[in-house]
Amino acid sequence: MGKAAPKTSKYDKFRREELAKIHIGKSQLRLGDEVYRDILWQAGRVESSADLDWQGRQAVLERFKELGWQPKHKGKTPGKPSRILADDPQSKKIRALWLELHAAGRVRDPSEKALASYVKRMTGVAALQWLRGDQASTVIEALKKWLER
Repeated sequence: MGKAAPKTSKYDKFRREELAKIHIGKSQLRLGDEVYRDILWQAGRVESSADLDWQGRQAVLERFKELGWQPKHKGKTPGKPSRILADDPQSKKIRALWLELHAAGRVRDPSEKALASYVKRMTGVAALQWLRGDQASTVIEALKKWLER
């Protein structure tokens, strides 16, 4: 009979997550091995991130932030519900026209958030999936005219 796998504690989970952040930060900052090892030594007097204690991991992450690293939050932003993109034909057409306007240099921000803001200004409706057919047609025609100009 084999041994049961050891249970992982919350500490182990947080440690793994922090170590993953450190490696992501190292990669995104494009730190060379020598610079990275210097940071590990300064932060926790260790040569490997695996040997860092909690304070050392926090110190490394803080140093990365000082160097300009901005960690991206996993999952949805707190307080903001995530939305599934509308995929009906009119919404797809609106999105395609928006991206075409961006490619033509007439829209600075091609994001779904910027598109939603535009749609809300036009119709008073905050998301594509909530548009009625006539409202979607109005947005499509406005975007087409914008492209023609």
